[in-house]
Amino acid sequence: MVELVDLVPAAAALKAAERIAMACHVGPDGDALGSMLALALAAQTEGKEVQPSYGPPFEPAPAYRFLPTELLVPPGVVDPEPDLMVTFDCGTPDRLGDLATNAKAAKRLIVVDHHVAGSEVFGDLNLIDAAASSTAELTFHLLRAAEWKIDQRVATCLLTGIVTDTGRFQYSNTSPETLRVAAQLVELGASPETIGQHVYEEEAFGFLGAAGAVMQRAVLVPDRNLVWSVLYQADLAANALTLIDTDSLIDLVRLPIEAGAALLLKEHGPGLFKGSLRSRGLIDVGSVAAALGGGGHHNAAGFTFNGTAEDAVAAVVDLLP
Repeated sequence: MVELVDLVPAAAALKAAERIAMACHVGPDGDALGSMLALALAAQTEGKEVQPSYGPPFEPAPAYRFLPTELLVPPGVVDPEPDLMVTFDCGTPDRLGDLATNAKAAKRLIVVDHHVAGSEVFGDLNLIDAAASSTAELTFHLLRAAEWKIDQRVATCLLTGIVTDTGRFQYSNTSPETLRVAAQLVELGASPETIGQHVYEEEAFGFLGAAGAVMQRAVLVPDRNLVWSVLYQADLAANALTLIDTDSLIDLVRLPIEAGAALLLKEHGPGLFKGSLRSRGLIDVGSVAAALGGGGHHNAAGFTFNGTAEDAVAAVVDLLP
């Protein structure tokens, strides 16, 4: 856990600010978006002006639209040189996309993250703890240090971040402290049932068609304990979906017991694929993604690849143990 000595100056900076710019990584997951919106809600309750945003494509995944996304502002609205800015779930500035320039120009920058820090620690105040389950867990402690109210809506945002980044508490990053924080959030009004239904049990009908296509293409590479598949733009068109409607497809690819690691490639354009990697724990897919210019955690990571799907798979296979 981040020590109080680190939390206190960050909390003081939040309390002293009149307006707070906020950014999370592009294509935000439940942890990035939940953490940012939790701080935005709490700050707004304290009378602060807030500017939570992220770089394009500026559209939250359908699974997270139950969160207070009405607070989000387009990236072009965020102060170009904010007095105070807070970033969430970003190990490097480039993950902020268009808002990296705002972060660099900020007079004071707080970085809240649980990824292993790279060579560039880019904040003035860095609340980074690789042992934390999620950025949401760290944001909880930051709000406590600031003595800001955690109401039902804030608690829901934070628990969404914890639930999604721990895989519903089944990943190895789930610690006793994680469960203690989650219990407090439930006591404060967060509903695990509501979060579970929205995040894991609601998909457009067309998702079934896309899932069928991905499952039919699934390939097992037995000597690398890898199961991989690919989703093409044609699959999206045939099923009236967009890329943000398909975030949970990787969870199907990782189901086979042979999948020590799973890879789903999504076609973003001609010769451009984004890969999602998952591991059952024995394989560090974070290091694989990092070697390909991406990043993430030991058990969940991603990267961008220019070339064919087959070339992307070959590159991943070469990096697997």
